[in-house]
Amino acid sequence: MKLFLTAVFLLQILSFSQSTSVRLKSSEGTKRIPALDKEGMIYISVRALAEALNVSYTSKDLEEKIFLKGVKEDLKITAKNPFYIITSKKGKLSRVVQVPTTTYYFSGDIYIPAASSEKILNEVLDKDLIFDEDAMLITSGEKTPAIEHGGSYDITSITIDEKANGTLVKITSGRTIQYYNTSFSDGMLKVILRGVKTDPGITDRITFAGLIKKLEIHPAGEDTELHFLVGDEYSASEIIKEDEGNNLVLTIHNKLFTGKDQNKYKDKWDFDVIVIDAGHGGKDAGAVGITGVMEKTINLSIALMLGKLIEDNLKDVRVEYTRKDDRFVELYKRGRMANEKNGKLFISIHCNSTADRSSGASGFEAYLLRPGRTQEAIAIAERENSVINFEDDPKRYQQLTDENFILVSMAHSAYMKYSEKFSEYLNGHFSSGFGLSSRGVKQAGFYVLVGASMPSVLIEAGFLSNRTDAAYLNSKKGQQKTADLIFQSIKSFKGYYEGVLGSR
Repeated sequence: MKLFLTAVFLLQILSFSQSTSVRLKSSEGTKRIPALDKEGMIYISVRALAEALNVSYTSKDLEEKIFLKGVKEDLKITAKNPFYIITSKKGKLSRVVQVPTTTYYFSGDIYIPAASSEKILNEVLDKDLIFDEDAMLITSGEKTPAIEHGGSYDITSITIDEKANGTLVKITSGRTIQYYNTSFSDGMLKVILRGVKTDPGITDRITFAGLIKKLEIHPAGEDTELHFLVGDEYSASEIIKEDEGNNLVLTIHNKLFTGKDQNKYKDKWDFDVIVIDAGHGGKDAGAVGITGVMEKTINLSIALMLGKLIEDNLKDVRVEYTRKDDRFVELYKRGRMANEKNGKLFISIHCNSTADRSSGASGFEAYLLRPGRTQEAIAIAERENSVINFEDDPKRYQQLTDENFILVSMAHSAYMKYSEKFSEYLNGHFSSGFGLSSRGVKQAGFYVLVGASMPSVLIEAGFLSNRTDAAYLNSKKGQQKTADLIFQSIKSFKGYYEGVLGSR
């Protein structure tokens, strides 16, 4: 049965003639909404549409459902289901509407038929959406006057996404938040926002999910405190500025394999997704070797070879990449991609280098996310973290520096046992005498590992400042052997991981 369902799913994906996009035109300008063209019918991303319209929503990825929050009613949409559920604000069933064709779940998102969903979206969201299929255009206007709040608010939308390994909260702001921070005590996670006012009506437009049970808004003049009541499975959290605009993303981590719902979610922790991160890329070359070879090129080659080994030999494991070509990807986006793909292991591949080319430093290293113990480890982390200088907004990482970093790295405490175990396997296989020697397992504050809510390791495959290492890593033989040793470590870790999961 599982094989049959997998085949049906693959046929469904293959039946899409192309991935495309639809323009959404409103008073705020034009935005692009991801879309799918299936046999001439256009399906649009519900999540992207909600965000473009500033509509609050709650996504339950585990159940493949999304809840859109309207003014008077809410709308529940389920993947692979043609029935839309409309409920009152108190959660009582109002009516059920059937669209002519089913919805689809594609790349972690729900897609709905655009034309046949237009009427129900307008009714629930109080919008005036008009979909022009020929022009691939959605025009948007307000059907009713905006609700008077007695004042203007900067924070007007908070959305919640439930993941297998935690909960993501997006805080949408109309202006720059001057300062933001979090604190946790007695089951209450407090988010402090300076210089912005928050609409108190937000709480009526949220369906709480995941670790979040309740939200209280505490205004203080021009500032706001958001008090999130979280469940016992809470482990840690971090908050960071999103890639565009003024929005913040709060990542709330849950404890691994613990809590009253562990049996319910146990299957969600199956070792089924590995996220491979090829460090650097695009305008960021990384280290430049003694022979002129660029780190970004070697990282990508090893990553693709490793991915192929997994795909060919571990049929029950899916591989996801943060990049598969020569492109620049911001550090914080890499961990976020891993979370969105529900990864169970995050591997960031890099190559090392020293300023002193005569140092003789050589060999493989595995790094865990913890404050660096040695000056050498700290220097390596500083070099890798300097990638942020290529980004548009390096200030988003300001809370990850100095003494705050030790607090942020605590978010990985739930996964550290597993990260350490994988690192042990890496060290063991690279110490086998094949390929470059291992310099052991170390720790340092690599930003790229911060956002990944799963066991995570950063690999320094060798030193490009060393002529022997550089020649080895620049050869297909050396790259393939490096990928193979990482793959052997993954197989060992997979057996350990599944043994722990099966014993619970």
